[in-house]
Amino acid sequence: LQHLDTGRIYRLIGKLKLENSKKFNYSLIKQKIKNLNINSLQNKNLLSDKVAVAASIIAKDKKIRNIVKKFQKRCAYSPPLKYAGSVLDGRDIITVQLKDAMFKFFITASLKERAKRRYKELNKNLNKKITLNYVLKSLKNRDKSDRERKHGPLKKTKDSILINTTKLSKKACFMKIKDIMDRKLKA
Repeated sequence: LQHLDTGRIYRLIGKLKLENSKKFNYSLIKQKIKNLNINSLQNKNLLSDKVAVAASIIAKDKKIRNIVKKFQKRCAYSPPLKYAGSVLDGRDIITVQLKDAMFKFFITASLKERAKRRYKELNKNLNKKITLNYVLKSLKNRDKSDRERKHGPLKKTKDSILINTTKLSKKACFMKIKDIMDRKLKA
């Protein structure tokens, strides 16, 4: 399956805005998204807190969200031929982007656990020395901003399955989701 971390698209656009503040416009975004290679979203430069804050701000813009939505739908419904389907993760995938998805999971963890994971990721990938408390506050603010956002707010839908990963390893989380999917596909 093709995997798309949709938050990284907003991070890419946030980084684009930081690097091109004077030339930043919808045409530039469309051009960047049109030529986007999903593999380029793995860039470690997209993980910085500065980029995350910019991403959270631009994600409130309805025109930008519509540009991104078109790209996400293309990835979801028309993945490259070498893939049998797609997995998209992001804060509004099940509420806005792909309401008719075959499987909908709302994956979460406690704020403290998510902060610990993000802290490890930032220190490992960016070699940045930041405090866990700073990451915790940043995540808390981002969650609040994303929940209160007018377009595509962060929320669980009635038809999505809640998976709390606070005490789960990556493998345990994967196995739990796989079991749910296997049972549904066999039914």
